Amino acid sequence: MRLWELVDRFLIIFYRISGYPVFDYFLGTFLLALLAVVTGEFTISVVFLVNKNHLDRLNTRLADLQQLTVAALKLGDKHSYDACNKEANDAFGRVFFNMFGLSAASLWPAFFALTWMQRRFAGIGFPIPFTGLAVNYVFTFIICYILARMFFGRVKNRLPYFKGVHQLLMAYEENSGQGRVM
Repeated sequence: MRLWELVDRFLIIFYRISGYPVFDYFLGTFLLALLAVVTGEFTISVVFLVNKNHLDRLNTRLADLQQLTVAALKLGDKHSYDACNKEANDAFGRVFFNMFGLSAASLWPAFFALTWMQRRFAGIGFPIPFTGLAVNYVFTFIICYILARMFFGRVKNRLPYFKGVHQLLMAYEENSGQGRVM
């Protein structure tokens, strides 16, 4: 049996819980979206833990360059200020894009889920009353994904693994002065 068939057999269970097709579709889509959110958050945590030393080095370099820039500004040394500021901007760009890439790592499961849904639900539309329009699986998944992300955001700090990761990230933010990662 191929991997895709195994995945299909597992995911379709979410869509067969109550026996009421429309209810099961929305419940299954929410559960699939929740699975995508949890998998994405787990991915972020693993990537962060693997890259923590690299991120520490980038943040240390940025802080050092910011201090040098301020010192050059206070001394009135325009040439040193310009050079340090240029390097600090480069370091900030590296930190920013590393954090951006880390945050983007949470999205890959959503695309995987949408690919699976396309195979299962491509021809199904839900009519919007009084408009003559219909929405498809992409629209319903996005709505469910937003709701699942909101739900998970409220409960993740109470879950053992994510609580530990959250505490690690809070300590990291306090030490590095950077914005939120997860």
